[in-house]
Amino acid sequence: MIVKERRPMQEINSSSMADIAFLLLVFFLVTTTISLDKGISLILPADGNELEVNKSNIVNILVNDQGKVLIDDSPGRIKDIKSIALKRIKQNSNVIFSVLTTKRTKYKHYIQVLDQLKQAKATKISIANPDF
Repeated sequence: MIVKERRPMQEINSSSMADIAFLLLVFFLVTTTISLDKGISLILPADGNELEVNKSNIVNILVNDQGKVLIDDSPGRIKDIKSIALKRIKQNSNVIFSVLTTKRTKYKHYIQVLDQLKQAKATKISIANPDF
């Protein structure tokens, strides 16, 4: 019977693998750029600055969970908000737009309403808390 001699297995030196992995990690962290989301640019008042406002200066915009809009109790579309806001601002420069949503309103509808108000150059926007 012929017996083959087995060669001893050579081991790979892995002592410097951790160093190489760390250097690659540092390299990629240093060379990667991080994009920062800008978000919604709103200037919020300081805490406790509550003022009484004349009711005729407030335009209520209600957005439900289906994306339908009520502007001062009259139904409308989100696309119409810009033109209505421009008219109201021309009539009264002190107008405040109060945006109220339900708890189930989709975020995209809320952002679309805010975008329409921003396009109309509305500077006074109140974000109301849903009570229900």
